[in-house]
Amino acid sequence: MLKKNCNYSVYLVLDPVLTEKMGMVKTAELAIEGGATIVQLRAPQWKKRRRYECALALKDVLHAYHVPLIIDDDLDIALACNADGVHVGQKDLPVHIVRKFLGPDKIVGLSINNEQQMLAVDPNVVDYVGVGPVFSTTTKPDAEAAIGIDGLAKLMKSCPVPAVAIGGIKNHHIAEIATTGVQGIAVVSAICGQNDPLGSARELSELWKHFHS
Repeated sequence: MLKKNCNYSVYLVLDPVLTEKMGMVKTAELAIEGGATIVQLRAPQWKKRRRYECALALKDVLHAYHVPLIIDDDLDIALACNADGVHVGQKDLPVHIVRKFLGPDKIVGLSINNEQQMLAVDPNVVDYVGVGPVFSTTTKPDAEAAIGIDGLAKLMKSCPVPAVAIGGIKNHHIAEIATTGVQGIAVVSAICGQNDPLGSARELSELWKHFHS
């Protein structure tokens, strides 16, 4: 899968708690059918074996749709299941180490919360950044303070790679977010735990296409 052709428009971050009833794999498949373009497995509560087995199951499903699977902060699991990439935060493994082990053809993402972090992004190492949290979020307990739409727009002025906005994003935020220069929206609860993940993803996708022209 060519990184330069990666579509970041509706980036689904799977949450094991919110998807407990329907399951991670089924939620992901329905979301993809609705328009999700990239999927991240983020399950820090789980033991490694469970994360690995879920990653394998997700990879099988996503491969059929040509949608990339990103593993959050688990380089070993990404390597073991031959995932399409890894996303790391500022306190995780350094991105240059992740790149060294993944090689040049995989996707490496990095979380960004402030200007200092953004200015340190090396486009030769990092393929995309997740910028936020834009709004307060309950799906990531250790999240930094919300930066708001203005903060997002300011950070995007110095962003050297594709970016997705993340953090508490709902449908009614998309019109404003689409004006900031990001290439997509990363969502958790807007799809995970919803009664109709397919419909939720479709609405997000259609809104993004409408406002991001």
